[in-house]
Amino acid sequence: MGIVRFILSIFHLIIVLMLFGTIMNAYISPNVFGMLNLLSLAFPILMIIHILLLIFWIISWRKRAAIFLVLTLFLITPIRRWINYTPAKKETPNLKVISLNGKSGKFGDENIYRFLNEQQADVVLTQEYKSAENLKGFEYFERRFPVVKIQSRFPILKSDIVETDAKNGRCIFADIKVNDKVIRFVNVYMEPFYIEKQMVKPGDNLDENEKKFKNILHMLIPTFRKHQNQIIPIKSFIEGSPYPVIVAGDFNAVPNSYEYYKISEGLQDVFLKVGRGSGTSFHDFKFPLKIDHFFASASIEPISYKVDRSVRISDHFPVLAEFRVK
Repeated sequence: MGIVRFILSIFHLIIVLMLFGTIMNAYISPNVFGMLNLLSLAFPILMIIHILLLIFWIISWRKRAAIFLVLTLFLITPIRRWINYTPAKKETPNLKVISLNGKSGKFGDENIYRFLNEQQADVVLTQEYKSAENLKGFEYFERRFPVVKIQSRFPILKSDIVETDAKNGRCIFADIKVNDKVIRFVNVYMEPFYIEKQMVKPGDNLDENEKKFKNILHMLIPTFRKHQNQIIPIKSFIEGSPYPVIVAGDFNAVPNSYEYYKISEGLQDVFLKVGRGSGTSFHDFKFPLKIDHFFASASIEPISYKVDRSVRISDHFPVLAEFRVK
């Protein structure tokens, strides 16, 4: 039994080191070490294994349980980026924003527009969606560029594309006058991975499964590096904004990834501030992912954050965020 516990201790230590490795994504880019960014994708699974082992040590009354418990305290914030609980705010919001990847309308344009019109949002950011139809009551829009679109009930003073070298990813912005205050909205759609469900579905043949795994790796790491190149001009653009910003969209990047750390620098993660429950939004795979995000300048007060799982109008659930703009 002693040998088993020793092996489990070593295994547990490796799991914890891998969890801490996700924090290093804030400092090490995919161009330097792309494999490190893979750990951010595995974070929920690694965390589940860690918790199960921690429970085992506690039940076994082992001193090492205290050590692993203390190490867990350093992972509280990375955990909260995936699953969070904050008390509901009493302040009344005066700005409602929706971000949605529309999956090119494959779930039905009429379903998407019915949902968006029912929500009575003030600003709607869509990605991977080309419909030319405007929402009811939305007099202002930026739709000149493919894949991404911004619609607003408030006047758009200026809008354009943020130039990157992405082949299929896009980033646009709109300076919108909200209650006498100008806010720069940045709609981000990071380069997609083009990984389909059948590519990750395991089969009975071990050799085929190994081949699938290698193919996925060969798709993930180059895309991480594309994201790094795409983020550089977007990050520079956000930092140079003369106005407070709200940055949202489909980042094709999970919490604790290199992309997440770089975009969130100097901004509030709205989910971390006011999110409740799980933040996962992409549901096309059996294992859901949190790749849709909202960030905001410190001068904009987040009031609520919701992933609406009551509708299936895309392979992404809509993300709704409310703010108080003073």
